[in-house]
Amino acid sequence: MHSLIAGPFLGQYLLLRPGHASGVQISKTRYEELRTAVAEDLPAPAWLNDATAAAWNMKPLGDPAARTVLVRERSTLGYGRASWEINLGCDADCGFCYLGEKRFASFDWENRTRLLDMLAEAGVLWLQITGGEALIDPQFAASYEYVCGLGIMAQVSTNGSQLHKPRIQELFARLRLYRLTVSLYGATAATYDGVTRNRGMYDRLVRGLDACREAGLPVRMNIVVAAENAHEVDAMVRLVESRWAFPYYVFSTMSPTIHGGSAPLTSQAAKYLKPRQVFSGCNAGRTFFHVDPHGIASICKVGRDPSVNLMTEGVGALSRLGAIAESLQLRTGGCSGCSKTGSCRTCRPLARIHQEAEDALSNYCQHGGYGS
Repeated sequence: MHSLIAGPFLGQYLLLRPGHASGVQISKTRYEELRTAVAEDLPAPAWLNDATAAAWNMKPLGDPAARTVLVRERSTLGYGRASWEINLGCDADCGFCYLGEKRFASFDWENRTRLLDMLAEAGVLWLQITGGEALIDPQFAASYEYVCGLGIMAQVSTNGSQLHKPRIQELFARLRLYRLTVSLYGATAATYDGVTRNRGMYDRLVRGLDACREAGLPVRMNIVVAAENAHEVDAMVRLVESRWAFPYYVFSTMSPTIHGGSAPLTSQAAKYLKPRQVFSGCNAGRTFFHVDPHGIASICKVGRDPSVNLMTEGVGALSRLGAIAESLQLRTGGCSGCSKTGSCRTCRPLARIHQEAEDALSNYCQHGGYGS
């Protein structure tokens, strides 16, 4: 497997090292030098050793460039990031899950690799692999290895239930990811297993996180606060800080399901709700996108309709996402002409699913008191 990736990214050119979050910006000239060296099986240019030593303290490379560097080709679509639901199945049954019903269904291997090839062709350099629970997918390891082989920097989001397994630890030791995001739902087995409705899940999580710390994997914790575990917020923070010393984020705001179901809203712990930042726009559909297990691409995980079908239309269909994003961000459906648009804290697609769930205005709109 290659040690370095060189590729275009949003009008720039980057040199990346798998397993490391930081990168090096290089000029178009140096990108072309690497591209030529790889294509013609030439030695790596002299400047590459200096750049990799300064960025990652790497030893001189020595081998021909083709054995060390994977050069990503330019894409006419110009996307840089994407998220991919490898499967919607999950071994937890949390009541606040934004997916709602979690059916385990996905592609066969041929169509899965075809989809991943299209992500690379679209220019995706960073990919979040999520679910459901990504690690229980029978073809997760093969899919992850395929992603890495395409020269895509992988992030995996997981509930951590499989991290204790040697095959998962071996995979991430051999092909290091740049981030492993793990959710935490309690500081005791009783609370954690109660939230996930899966007996023994807390013990498996702890063993997995211990193994990750020992292996030096780049873990970031999402501490999820709900009504069912709010009494353990401080204990969860202490656990992460004292036992593993992983960076963490405390997440407390639930959203309706992607289909507008209201069930997750009943799990919110009102005491811990925090106002969102003022929404000033985003690049969803323009520089990044989301794709579900069936190859249906949308601007993001929330704004899923309208969408495009990559499997029937091909990668070129992504070119329509920019116009879809523009239409979804229009302040319509009760927001048109609002006097508080400039200080709104909720993007229009998210506001829409709150409306479909018949949520109280106070949870997402200033006219109901939210963010005031």
